[in-house]
Amino acid sequence: MKNRTIFILLFATLLVGAGLGHFLGPKTPSTEAPHQHGATADQKKTVWTCAMHPQIQQPNPGKCPICAMELIPAGSEGSLGPRQFAMSAESKALARIETSPVERRLAEAEVRLVGKIDYDETRVRTIAARFPARIERLYIDFTGIQVNPGDHLAHVYSEELLTAQRELLVAARSGAGHASLVRDKLRLLGLPEDGIRAIETSGKTTDQMDIDAPIGGIVIERHITEGSYVKKGDPLFRIADLSQVWVQFDAYESDLQWLRYGQSVSFEAEAFPGRLFEGTIAFLSPALDPVTRTVKVRVNAANPETALKPGMFVRATVTSRLATGGRVVSPELKDKWISPMHPEIISDKPGDCPICGMKLVRATDLGYAVMESGEPESLPLMVPASAVLRTGKRAVVYVEVPKTEKPTYEGREIVLGARAGDFYLVESGLAEGERVVTQGAFKIDSSLQIIAKTSMMSAPTESQGHFEDWKLTAEEFQGVLKDYLDLQNALASDDLDAAKKTIESLGGHEALTTYEPASEILAKLKDADVLDAMRIGFAPLAYGLLELSKRPDLAAAEPALFEAHCPMAFDNAGSNWLQLGEDIRNPYMGMKMLKCGTIRPIEAAPAATAPVSTPAQTHQHH
Repeated sequence: MKNRTIFILLFATLLVGAGLGHFLGPKTPSTEAPHQHGATADQKKTVWTCAMHPQIQQPNPGKCPICAMELIPAGSEGSLGPRQFAMSAESKALARIETSPVERRLAEAEVRLVGKIDYDETRVRTIAARFPARIERLYIDFTGIQVNPGDHLAHVYSEELLTAQRELLVAARSGAGHASLVRDKLRLLGLPEDGIRAIETSGKTTDQMDIDAPIGGIVIERHITEGSYVKKGDPLFRIADLSQVWVQFDAYESDLQWLRYGQSVSFEAEAFPGRLFEGTIAFLSPALDPVTRTVKVRVNAANPETALKPGMFVRATVTSRLATGGRVVSPELKDKWISPMHPEIISDKPGDCPICGMKLVRATDLGYAVMESGEPESLPLMVPASAVLRTGKRAVVYVEVPKTEKPTYEGREIVLGARAGDFYLVESGLAEGERVVTQGAFKIDSSLQIIAKTSMMSAPTESQGHFEDWKLTAEEFQGVLKDYLDLQNALASDDLDAAKKTIESLGGHEALTTYEPASEILAKLKDADVLDAMRIGFAPLAYGLLELSKRPDLAAAEPALFEAHCPMAFDNAGSNWLQLGEDIRNPYMGMKMLKCGTIRPIEAAPAATAPVSTPAQTHQHH
């Protein structure tokens, strides 16, 4: 790995050398007029910058004011952009640069899940005592046995049962109208219809009866023994129907975008290697487990042979295809209606679920897409994963610049969606048809870094505000500037209360609140409730006002302004600010390093580069 890195850097140096030779090498004497030579010299004026801090840009050679490294040429004004790199066709071939188009296609991914078999809670029944009784005999005296509907579970004795039968006979003999009420009472006690008719016909009563299984399944719990007494409502047995089971899976947050209610799932159990079982996603938990950072996904699976046992571990695969908007593509669900409680119920027309009676809903309402031919806009934009350089939260790609004399590539930050195999979904930053570097991107990035241009590791900081299009009058600038200077001094003094009051005062400037870039900065400042957060929000405001202070129409508004720079701000990243007077008051370091920084007067000029300090200025470091 180390040798590979050295090779890439050496190769990048060769590419850079070729580029610098193009700019700095000797030129063939020209026969053009002297005034034309002068124009060419002005256009090719060299800008000197720092390889470690590319925001430092100066017209003359010297040392970097941040790290004291020797400045190097960064190219010429009016040449390539700050994120562009050009090379010859020979260099491109030597570097093995390859590009691929950004295109629209289905995002396909396989989600792998692990879980275990569980009872289907809708198929578990508790058998409870309907009247006080004594257990005379147990037909089912151990758990795990298979029973069928109507099988005897226990034989009981009950005086209440005997009393209810006598009431029925009395009511039948007297012809009283309440005989039907007594029959209902006996039904509630568990006597079958034929048993009630037999009592009325024979006139005989009994104080004993059998308790039968209402459903078929496995007896998973037994709460009684022979000779024990039970009260009304006491649980006797618990039976589970295993002809259908639940499979409980744990899905990570990143997997949820690929999962939908009603999706088919294939899974296998360790007990049956090579055998695939099928199921359907019936529930995705609305809550995330804070410990495992996973979400429960429940799958309904048929188990006619009862091969799947509760507690078995299983592994599943869900194959998913995404269209735009995060919709899962499922052509087989075109014009279909699904039960919102039982995903196995799919109909060609609207209606009610035959199991739960709920209204069926359209498949498209559950997050499904039905792709039709000629719908390219429904396909997400995809970029090859090999084209993406990731650093922290940022993703950088190098885009081939079309119609250039030499192969030219431009770095661009993009917003990525989910990864789908060898591709990423693109949320923003690229357009269909653009070509991105899929092989050799790191070589281009290294070359940009060596010549101090913006690269993957030295992207433009968000702390630099850009207010060049802010139509601000001198009077409005003075009003905003006054509150800005108060905020700068409050931060330098570590005065949180004063800083909060000043931020509120800044919000009173209509010129600031109606200009979107400035109002966004103000919103972040208002959200900050500690000094460190305020300093982060202060930095873009400081950079923006620095730019404005150099405008000729605003420079005369306050002639005593100075530009200061602290190389230690934000973990040695460095940052600038605008202040009144030469006595440094550092808003980033506060009282612990109040005088740290360099300072210089503001010079009115249409500066094209970000404001920076130069090594020739006063430096205070206490």
